Amino acid sequence: MKTTDYLVKSMSKDGKFRAYAVNATQLVEKAHEIHDTWSASSAALGRTMIGTLLLATAGLQGEAGMTVKIQGNGSVGYIVADGTAKGTVKGYMGNPHVNLPSNDKGKIDFAGAVGTKGILSVTKMAPGDKTPYTGEVNLVSGELGDDFTYYLAQSEQIPSAVGLSVFVNTDDSIEVAGGFMIQVMPGASDEEISKLEKTLKGMPLVSEMLRDGDTPEDILHKMFGDDLKILDKMPVRYECDCSKQRFARALESIATKDLKKLIDEDHHAETVCQFCGKKYEFSEDELQLIYDKKVADAEADKEIAEKQQKEDKDKPDQK
Repeated sequence: MKTTDYLVKSMSKDGKFRAYAVNATQLVEKAHEIHDTWSASSAALGRTMIGTLLLATAGLQGEAGMTVKIQGNGSVGYIVADGTAKGTVKGYMGNPHVNLPSNDKGKIDFAGAVGTKGILSVTKMAPGDKTPYTGEVNLVSGELGDDFTYYLAQSEQIPSAVGLSVFVNTDDSIEVAGGFMIQVMPGASDEEISKLEKTLKGMPLVSEMLRDGDTPEDILHKMFGDDLKILDKMPVRYECDCSKQRFARALESIATKDLKKLIDEDHHAETVCQFCGKKYEFSEDELQLIYDKKVADAEADKEIAEKQQKEDKDKPDQK
């Protein structure tokens, strides 16, 4: 595969529209290889990851992260994607083995795969933030581009247009995948918005343009002509940041009795990352260390609480 995935950020020269376009072919192919997705599942997971990338690179800064969840009534079940401001994304889904007949337009049946009823939720979290922000909307079509557009309008009050596209080969590999997002800035007139809407309706699918050899810059220029200022160009990729330490923290969070049962009965534990399939083994000794730390932390918290309770009791009444 010759293509190199990257995302372009741009602005119309008059500052009335902000536009992003991305070629995400390789990262969607990597997701297909990791999860062994069939055509409808590949397209659904791919569109979700591309939408997540566009939202994350537009709305996050620094080390902040974003989780998008699609919970529809279609064959693929739930879909989860994590994205960052740095252009990384990862994802997984309930049923990766869905292959449906084409719809009446000869395209993948997204209504059957994702579903037309359900929820799209977006959770944003910055490092050290204990109260992440979550916004959610009902699915409006299951095509996902329309659903991300609706989310931006309803939950973030940003008039937008989102296009997401994945072309799956007959062997379930990904030929091309990409998308765009346009956000209307303050000052744009109804006439200017209508003109852009007309332009978008006359454009081919992103996958068709990518198959014809168009770059993200080409796609943006087809929307805005020469009235475009390129702001940034950044690589994007499928990347999982799982680690044994992270799974150790997850084991520490389970109930003490369940952790003790793992030690006494199973004598080991195997954890599997849902995003990349990597396995992490924990020996009985390692589980015992996690258990001992959990018990010690609980005792310490209890002592602190009792001390605080005693101090509060010994305080003279203030009248």
